[in-house]
Formats: sequence, C-alpha cells, structure tokens
Amino acid sequence: MADFDAIVVGAGCAGSVAAYELAQAGKNVLMIERGNFAGAKNMTGGRIYTHSLERVFPNFREEAPLERRIEHERISLMTEDANFTVDFSSEAMANSGGESYSVLRAPFDQWLASKAEEAGAEVIYGIAVESLVKDDSGKVTGVRAGEDEISAEVVLLCDGVNSLLTEQAVGARRPPASGMAVGVKQTIALPAEVITDRVLATSDREGAAWLISGYATGGSFGGGFVYTNRESISLGVVAGIDATVRCGKTSVCQMLENLKAHPAIAPLIRGGRVVEHSGHMVPEGGIGIMPDLVADGVLLAGECAMMCMNLGYQVRGIDFAIAAGSLAGKTAVAALDTGDTGAQTLMSYVRDLESSFVLKDLRQFRKTPAFLEGFTRMFEGYPEMVRDIMNGLFIVDGTPARPIRKTVAPALKGIGYANLIKDARGAVMSL
Repeated sequence: MADFDAIVVGAGCAGSVAAYELAQAGKNVLMIERGNFAGAKNMTGGRIYTHSLERVFPNFREEAPLERRIEHERISLMTEDANFTVDFSSEAMANSGGESYSVLRAPFDQWLASKAEEAGAEVIYGIAVESLVKDDSGKVTGVRAGEDEISAEVVLLCDGVNSLLTEQAVGARRPPASGMAVGVKQTIALPAEVITDRVLATSDREGAAWLISGYATGGSFGGGFVYTNRESISLGVVAGIDATVRCGKTSVCQMLENLKAHPAIAPLIRGGRVVEHSGHMVPEGGIGIMPDLVADGVLLAGECAMMCMNLGYQVRGIDFAIAAGSLAGKTAVAALDTGDTGAQTLMSYVRDLESSFVLKDLRQFRKTPAFLEGFTRMFEGYPEMVRDIMNGLFIVDGTPARPIRKTVAPALKGIGYANLIKDARGAVMSL
C-alpha cells in the first residue's frame, strides 16, 4: 500500500491548487516544497488575472493577499532620450471575472498553501525532491528526497520552470535558449499615497501595470515592467536568453539599473527603498516547447509544463497555473476513485485542458513567440521611429512648420516601407 494517495511536488500556484482539490475530495495528499516556505523561490512581475482563481476560491477577494486592482494599462516604446506611452483605462477592468491585481508571490503563495493545508493536505518545506521512483514497467510510484523514498498512487509535478523531474517523468529535454528568458526584479518600498499620486490611481487600492519595449533591454528581445503594489513598486526586466547572449551589449542586471535611471522611471521610484532583489527563469516559447503532460502515474502543471504566454502587450502564467493545477487535481481524484492512474486514464487531464482556455489560448498564439523574437525592430527601430515622429509633431522651436506627411515620411523611410509591411503582416498572422 502506498504512503499517500497523491504527492504534489512544488507549492507554487499550480501545486497548492492541485493539493487543495485532492484534499477537498478526501484524498491523502502530501505536498513537498524545496523552499523554506511557499513562495520562497517564486517570482513574478507581479500580476494575476483572477478568473481562474475565482472558480476555485469564490471568496478570494476577502481572503487572498492581493495588492492593487489594475485600473491603468500602460505600454511604452522607450529610447534612451524619449518615451512614448499609451495609457488605457476602462470600467470593465473592475468587472468580476475580468479584473486583475498586482501580487507579491511570497504572501500570495503562502495563502494558497494554507488553503491546501486547511483542506487536509500535509505539507513539508525545505526538502528537494531529487528523483522519481518508478516500478519495473516505468510507472511513477513515488519520489526520492535524500535517502527517503515516499510512495504514492499518483504524482503531480508542479516544480517550476527549472524542473528537476520533468525529463524523468515524460522524457522531455531542456527547452532551447531561444524559448527561455531571464527576469530580474526589484521591489521598491514607497508610501501608499505616494504611489497612488504618481500613477494617477483613484485610491490606494487601485494601480497600474506598465510594459516597456526598447531601451528597457538595450534594444534586444525582451522588455521592462512596472506593477504597483499597495506600499511598493515591482520594477524589472525580462530578457530573452539567446538574444541577450547574441547581442552582448548589456547584462540583464545593468539593463535594470539603466531602466531605473531613465527619466520616465526615476521620478516614479524617487525616494523609494529596495526591499527585495530577485531573479527567475521565464518560459516564453509557448506551446512549442511544452512537454508531454502525462505519463503512467504522473501529471505536469504550471511552469514545469511551460504554461506561460507573452504577447508583448500581455503576459500570463498564474491564471494558467491555477486552472491547470485545479484540473490536474480533479483528474487525479477521478483516477484514484477508479483505482487506475495509468497514462490512458490520466489523459482526461489533457482533454480537459484542451477544452479550457489554457490550451486554447496557447494554441491560438502558438506563432507569437517566434515572431516576437524575430521582431527586432520593435526593440530597436520602432521606438526611435516613434520618437522622431513625436518630436516633429510636438516641438515648436521657431522654424517653419511642415505638413504632417513631411514629418512622418522620413521616420517611416528610416525603417523602410517593405519592412513596415512585413512587420504588420507578421503581427497580424501571429497575434
């Protein structure tokens, strides 16, 4: 007889929700986290789209340690000496099911793990699962941590982007450098009312999400981000690993320092105090680098399954992880009830994902990662073009004014009309 009905590896968003679903159904579940507490090793730019969280925890607004509801969406094309920003707000951002919040992973993940424990899950922290245990047929039957082996009828892997176990579980190789990025973030403490005033929020409970292209990553693939928390600002950059190595101009840490000093950013964080500095790998290859999600006795969910999506104007991962963790947990419950945790039975998890927004969205934008990585003019070219056009439109220095077409045309020619058409077509095809 197995030690547990189920073992969940990783106490992030996917793992804690999966453990919660199993415990809620009365299963004997163990969740193992290598960090000293849930969220100790996790990082996000700082945002959660709450639709999937609401399906699992309808009362999350009263319970979860959320930061500010996002009421401003900002997207910038930035050069060293200029910044062009689109600022969008809408009442629909406050609608139930369509809202999003800034979030800090340490308190949020601890809350999620506490929900699993309250439901009856057993949780162990500070233990690294080093390998999977398999029987003679190759079915996963447990995990090995140090000298200890713990058996289970089914194992759920939710151990993050730098998974130690995915290859053992489903034979997946490490994702290519072109499909991965590295994120570096600082959390900068400021009084709540200062943040509210600086981002033009309506109250200390509302804030902004800001994505930045161009100067933020020194002109190479990637971008900067700003998220307002209640009493801090999350500021960072995410840079494609392959592109950063090939470009070789600026280190990721220097990118962050340059961004902090930019005239568009420095006033926002002026007087703030850095209280956290973190880094994290980010899967950005989409469904093209997703491994198999099930094998005999095992399921994968969250970042270890590469469930992230970067569209340039929108970055998602937590809502995928929560939805996938919930479906994985429910699938495991059903399989345990039948007494069959083989791959064929567990494939219902993949079918459920296919019917959900998770795989539908990832398939819809399957071409986007390759397009964005090759869209070099978005990071060096278009920011300069927009700067030159805006300078021509808004600077009045006593020289005779020119028709708008004569202001715009030289900037467009700098990019090249053929390139403009090519980029527009590529964006339409992939986005």
